[in-house]
Amino acid sequence: MTASEETTTGRDLIEAGSPVAGSMCRAAATVVFEPRAAMVQVDDRFAGCLRTSADEAGAVPLPRERVRAGAALAFAVEYAATLHRNGRSARTDGWFDPRPGSRPAAEELAEAVLAAARRSTEERRVRHLGYLLAGVAVSPDVDLGLARRALRLAETLSWRQLALLAGVGRRDRVPLPMAPLESEPRAWSAWGAREDVADLQSAGLLDPPPVPPRPVSTLPRLRAADLRLTRRGVLVHRLLVLDLLHEDAVAVALADLGLPRS
Repeated sequence: MTASEETTTGRDLIEAGSPVAGSMCRAAATVVFEPRAAMVQVDDRFAGCLRTSADEAGAVPLPRERVRAGAALAFAVEYAATLHRNGRSARTDGWFDPRPGSRPAAEELAEAVLAAARRSTEERRVRHLGYLLAGVAVSPDVDLGLARRALRLAETLSWRQLALLAGVGRRDRVPLPMAPLESEPRAWSAWGAREDVADLQSAGLLDPPPVPPRPVSTLPRLRAADLRLTRRGVLVHRLLVLDLLHEDAVAVALADLGLPRS
């Protein structure tokens, strides 16, 4: 068996991500499997981790799960190449090294990210799962347990909730509306969006925490402009790189709440 035949399955997996990640999947596969022929570069150790993960996941049987897994790897390559170009070096604290009785932490996280991507039927989320994998590879302050915690939190959130977190996270640059949020909107769509905000507060991702209902309340109504990321929210925002979540998605989430963009 030739070297090219050995890597066909993993390379095909990355290229299969094109329905979600677009035409860049072919270029991403080249970065991972033929780095000398690639137009952009990533750290050799990170590329090796992605090769291992792609080969191990290459036999994913369900077609759409295969698409999402490949797309997550392609997005990881995309973000890793950007970090590499900006001078962000891959970590040198043993992240890519085998551990006693275990494989490298990088490979363990990669498997967890691909599993999460496969389960993510809201496929727009897959981009940010790939970003998490690449971002942690250059972040020595993030250990495996913390990365897995962020991934678990991310899996509980809908696309709209990620968009709301993104909006709150960039509120200093792009102010949020001052209009109050309705507690019980009449329209079902607005009610669902308001529940998303309440769930983010209850999960400890947004401050202030939810206020228990009272028969007669004199408290001022919550405004989008009052929301802040908690430390838990900052973790999710940072590791999923929600600064890069498309502005249109934030605008749609605010419109679902019945709020205009300021």
